[in-house]
Amino acid sequence: MSDGQRIYDVSEVNQYIKEILDNQPELSDILIRGELSNYKVYPSGHHYFTLKDSQGALRCVMFKGSAMKLRFRPENGMQVVASGRISVFPRDGAYQLYCTHLSADGVGDLYVAFEQLKEKLLREGLFDQSHKKPLPLFPQRIAIITSSAGAAVHDMIRILRRRYPLAKVLLLPVRVQGVEAPPEIVGAIRYANRWQLADVIITGRGGGSLEDLWAFNDERVARAIYESQIPVISAVGHEPDVTISDFVADRRASTPSNAAEIAVPDMASLLRQLQDRQSRLSQSQLNLLDGCRRRLKELSGRRAVTDPAAFLQDRRLQLDYVQQKLGTAARGMVERDLRRFASLAAQLDAMSPLKVLGRGYAMVQDETGQVLRSAQQAELGQTVHVRLAQGSLDCTVKGKEE
Repeated sequence: MSDGQRIYDVSEVNQYIKEILDNQPELSDILIRGELSNYKVYPSGHHYFTLKDSQGALRCVMFKGSAMKLRFRPENGMQVVASGRISVFPRDGAYQLYCTHLSADGVGDLYVAFEQLKEKLLREGLFDQSHKKPLPLFPQRIAIITSSAGAAVHDMIRILRRRYPLAKVLLLPVRVQGVEAPPEIVGAIRYANRWQLADVIITGRGGGSLEDLWAFNDERVARAIYESQIPVISAVGHEPDVTISDFVADRRASTPSNAAEIAVPDMASLLRQLQDRQSRLSQSQLNLLDGCRRRLKELSGRRAVTDPAAFLQDRRLQLDYVQQKLGTAARGMVERDLRRFASLAAQLDAMSPLKVLGRGYAMVQDETGQVLRSAQQAELGQTVHVRLAQGSLDCTVKGKEE
């Protein structure tokens, strides 16, 4: 070691190498083909795995946000194409692929077709929530459209019988894989609708690769589900698997077993609810009867029941008292009205013109009955009518004085 040569810390070297790799455009967005190995999902939601080929291996990590977008279940030995960036984890000094997308190798064309069909049907409104039909609360008949040979159908029938044995289960066997599968699924859905075979339809299959599930990405199947008058539950694959049928169906189940749980209520739970309501109803009736008994006991002790004659006598006394009060009130009102009448009559008499005439005055009117207040209103020779306190005179005007 020469004098003056710089000595680096381990973390400095790791950080220096990280910066070199991060600044390489070819490594910032790279596609790598390989075989999955040591695939593990941690409780944090991050996925850790190794990509390998015949001559080498590369450590990879896919964080939870990217892993949630996976459309299939990665398995060891599966050939995939991973995209992401190459960088160094400074703590360990090891470079690895930070994977952002993972797809099964060889199904790129199917994936593109899936996205194109999804976008087309979305624009047409086949995924609209307004078109979704509600599931019946207590279905009497359930039609299962799936393969009769798979484990999924046995799981569904077992769960349906355990949860709700009152429902009748009808199996319409179809192929769920291969070129013959889509027309058979479409035919079964239309057959069930034509003859109204069920109150709800479950269609789907167990898990598999994208090619295995492709029948449920078929446009014909999607349109048959959309046109179904019977509510349809889509039960395809496992939780990460998503098909076009899931988007179109009235309800999506994560697995076929989950579809059976969604389709029917739990009879044991229903029985518990009925027992609880029966208990509350009985207690309510007992409380009502107890209240009626208390009311009857209270009424039976009242005087009207124990001594009806005394009760009637009390009412007679009360009636006499009320009658007396009404008579007094009526007499008072009459006296008030008489006093008011006398007062108004006196006022009217005081204002009467007859009072004025009684003091020696007279009232002069012309032929039309108009009262003359001025000498100018009369003409010489005109006949006027003079009203006196007692009687009246018809006079002729011989002269007038202003």
